[in-house]
Amino acid sequence: MQFKVAVLPGDGIGLEVAAEGVKVLQAIGNKYGHTFNLQYGLIGGIAIDEEGTALSADTIKMCKSSNAVLLGAVGGPKWDDPQAKVRPEDGLLELRKKLGLFANLRPVKVFPMLVDGTNLKPEVIKGVDFIFIRELTGGLYFGKPKKRWETSRGRKAVDSMVYSEQEIERIVRVGFELAKGRGKKLISVDKANVLESSRLWRQVAMEVAKEYPDIELEHMLVDSCAMRIIQNPKYLDVLVTENTFGDILTDEASMLAGSMGMLSSASLAGVPKNGVNIFGMYEPIHGSAPRRAGLNMANPIATILSVAMMLRYSFGLVKEAQAVENAVDQVLLDGYRTYDIMDEGKTKVGTKEMGDLIADKSGG
Repeated sequence: MQFKVAVLPGDGIGLEVAAEGVKVLQAIGNKYGHTFNLQYGLIGGIAIDEEGTALSADTIKMCKSSNAVLLGAVGGPKWDDPQAKVRPEDGLLELRKKLGLFANLRPVKVFPMLVDGTNLKPEVIKGVDFIFIRELTGGLYFGKPKKRWETSRGRKAVDSMVYSEQEIERIVRVGFELAKGRGKKLISVDKANVLESSRLWRQVAMEVAKEYPDIELEHMLVDSCAMRIIQNPKYLDVLVTENTFGDILTDEASMLAGSMGMLSSASLAGVPKNGVNIFGMYEPIHGSAPRRAGLNMANPIATILSVAMMLRYSFGLVKEAQAVENAVDQVLLDGYRTYDIMDEGKTKVGTKEMGDLIADKSGG
């Protein structure tokens, strides 16, 4: 089978981890007889420097003509000026909007061989395996009005959390569909005791729940969810939430796995169902980590696991996705670690070496 993949390495360590993701993708292609035609484009800070915009029309066109997008990371101190008219993150937000990527899936899995490598007690995190569905194209990041202005009494700013029932319905439906294949329980995270948009969110979730009588729906306030992630993360299975809440909670949850370098993500343009290939963008949840760039230190596992999600959701290659996930398991079992998950008695490797090890296991 043939697939077109748009690769946007971005900034900082994005270039390095994206290269390792491509390496694993090609190993899978060689083993299983698939062809992945790669096209490269610019996004973020490097696009601002070379093209004058964080995301060019040509790059958007390239992505739309592909079956999936692999993204590295964007941003860095070079472009981190609050007064700047264009920021690297603008490109990422625009890409999500232009490609209709409304559903962000972020699995949180604690690997058994890493339970002693976090700041939490092993008995609390052992066996943790849940997934966040974050709404990605609405809420505070996109709502209008959104502006800053000067007044006679000083500066003011406003951001608006805006949601339509249609936006809520489609993201909640993603949660119910994923819950069908897991523990048949969905937690909807909101702030309905304070926010009007959350009250609508909760109402729509209850309406959609009627179509899924075999799925238990629980409502949880965002602050309670933040506490539950640390207090009893094994209680969680499938969670759905709005854009900003999901951004914050998933970064918190990454610490259960020991490092943001372990967590993958998929941003989808449709509701995932068996037998349906969905256009999506796949990226690690971490940033560009400019201080680590060019040092062959970054952990590429999050990107490689994002490639596994690409194989599963956009290409329908479930066996191949499992092969990548199994390869990651085996390399970790063999005792190889990047700096961020390093533990006593293990073998420390760099970005390229970790990519080589996983690619070898994936394609072996």
